[in-house]
Amino acid sequence: MKALRRQRALADYTLAALGRRKVKNLALVGVFSLVVFLLASAMFFASALRHEASAALEGAPDLIVQHLSLGRQGMISEDRIAELESIRGVSKVRGRLWGYYYDRVSGANYTVMVPDGGQMPPPGQVIVGEGIPRARGLDWEGAPLFLSRKQGDLNRFDIAQIYSSDSALLTADLLLMNEADFRAFFSVPEGGYTDIAARVRNANELATIIDKATSLMPDERFVSRDDIARTYMKLFDWREGLMVALGAMAMLAFAIFAADKASGLSAEEAREIGILKAIGWDTRDVIAMKLWEGGLVSVGAFLLGAVAAYAHVFWFGASLFAPVLKGWAVIYPDFALAPVIDGAQLVTLFLLTVLPYAAATVVPVWRAASADPDAVMR
Repeated sequence: MKALRRQRALADYTLAALGRRKVKNLALVGVFSLVVFLLASAMFFASALRHEASAALEGAPDLIVQHLSLGRQGMISEDRIAELESIRGVSKVRGRLWGYYYDRVSGANYTVMVPDGGQMPPPGQVIVGEGIPRARGLDWEGAPLFLSRKQGDLNRFDIAQIYSSDSALLTADLLLMNEADFRAFFSVPEGGYTDIAARVRNANELATIIDKATSLMPDERFVSRDDIARTYMKLFDWREGLMVALGAMAMLAFAIFAADKASGLSAEEAREIGILKAIGWDTRDVIAMKLWEGGLVSVGAFLLGAVAAYAHVFWFGASLFAPVLKGWAVIYPDFALAPVIDGAQLVTLFLLTVLPYAAATVVPVWRAASADPDAVMR
C-alpha cells in the first residue's frame, strides 16, 4: 500500500508539472499523435483490405486455366474442359466468359461477365454494380443502358437489377450479361472461353494436379487461388508502404526531437530537478516522476492517435488517403470496411513510438538527479 500511495503521489505531481508546461506538452502530444495517426491509419486500412480480399477469394475457383498466345492471354478452346476433367481429383470444370469494356460516355472501365448458374439475366437485360448507374446518371432498375463498341454500333440493354453498395468492393464496376448477348456483343465464337475454372477435391493434391495438367496442356498457364491471394497481398503491401513512407518522414522528425531530448534537459527542467533534490527527493523518485511524465505523454498520444486512426478508417472510410490504398478509378467502390486490426502491427507500432520516447527521458534525468542540487540549479 505504501508503494501504491508513493506512485499515486508521483503521478499527481507529474500531472501538475505537465499542466505548468501546457503549451509545450500539447504541441508534443499533437506531433506524437499525428505520427501514430498516419502509421496506424495505413496499417488498419491495409489490414481491413487484406481481410476483404481474403473473404472475397474464398469463393474463387481452386484452379484457373488460361491460354497464352505470344505471351498474352487469349481465348481458350472448350476442348480443354474435357482434358482437365480427365485428371483425377478435378471436379466442376467450367468455361468462363468475361472481359473489359471501356465506356466512352463515362470514361470508366466495366468488368463484363457471364454469371455461372444463378442470377443469369434474360436476353437483352443486364445486372450491374451500383457504380455503373452512378457513372451514367441512372438510378432505377429497368432503365436502358446503351453500350457501343465501335462507331455506329449501339446496343441497348435494360437494367434488370442493381447490386447494393454492401457488395461494392466486388461489384461496383461489374456488368453481368446473358451468354448469347456476351458472345454477340464481343464477337466471341461458340466454343471459345476467356478461361477455364475448376475445383480440386483435395487441396493437398493441387500441386500434383497442376504438374499433370501442365504435361497434358503445355501451352496453357495454370493459376491457383493461392497465387491470386499472394498477388493481392503484395499489392496491398506495396500501397501500404507508400503511406508508411509518408509517416516515416513524420517519424524521422519525431526521432530528431527524441534525440534532442535525450541530449539534455531545458534550464527550467534542470532547475525543477535541483529544487526537488534540495528538498529531499531521492534520485529514484525523480527518475520515477520523469518516467511517469514520459509515459503519460507517450501512451496518451499513442492512444489518441490510434483511436483517431480507427475512426478515420472504419467510421469515415479513410477519406484522407483511400485512393492510394484502394486504387484510382472513375468508378470508385463505396463500401464500409469491417473493423479488422492486426494486433502484431499495433504492438510493433507501440514499441517503435512509445518506448524510444520513454527511454529518451531517462538518461538526462539520471544525470541531473545524480548531480549536486546546487550545481544543477545554477
